[in-house]
Amino acid sequence: MYKSRKILLIAPAFNEEGKIGEVVRRAPRDIVDVMLVVDDGSTDGTADAAQRHGAEVISLDRVYGVGYAIRRGFDEARRRGCDIVVAIAGNNKDAPEEIPLLLDPIVDGRADFVQGSRFLKPRASFGAMPLYRRIATRVHPFLFSLAARRWVTESTNGFRAVHRRVLTDARLDLSPTWLDAYELEPFLYLRAIQLGYRTAEVPVTKVYPARHLGQTKMTPIIGWWSILRPLVYAGLRPRR
Repeated sequence: MYKSRKILLIAPAFNEEGKIGEVVRRAPRDIVDVMLVVDDGSTDGTADAAQRHGAEVISLDRVYGVGYAIRRGFDEARRRGCDIVVAIAGNNKDAPEEIPLLLDPIVDGRADFVQGSRFLKPRASFGAMPLYRRIATRVHPFLFSLAARRWVTESTNGFRAVHRRVLTDARLDLSPTWLDAYELEPFLYLRAIQLGYRTAEVPVTKVYPARHLGQTKMTPIIGWWSILRPLVYAGLRPRR
């Protein structure tokens, strides 16, 4: 437990056999009580690699989407009575060693939802980040801020921590199937703000590998609409 809080770490993964083991290995076991990999219908050895390195694995019967996989992790966290849920990329672009940065604002009572921001990191290097991702990750926070009526520096980074009080709020409905892909992550952040929860941003690392190693499963156009759609839908909701 971390400062008397039970922590569950979710790593959604799709065909990440070569990377998921390193994510699991780097997860600080003196902090994380449950290391959970949700295998989103992978056709390679993702599940086996995660288990070999000590993770618990939920294997889905087909590809549902990263949002669906994260939601399954949230369900498991609620079932186990975890206090805080941390989500991390399954492709080893985040730094599990930085998990305490996400946890401390919640543990200290300053926040209910903590968003990791690569743009708050001094002299940050993003590795071989594709140009279209550099543009999208800058434009999206601006549009997100307009919808949320609150300035944020990061809104597409899935590395974040959420207190269980947010996930058990009856006003927060994460069940619609349109949230199954990339929509869930910005939707959850935006709704947390709209529902009056305290949110915070902390500087975190996000490093893209070389292109031949596989950088992202998101595709231009379709992927962009996926992360923009919650701003249209949830942005029109009343702030309650």
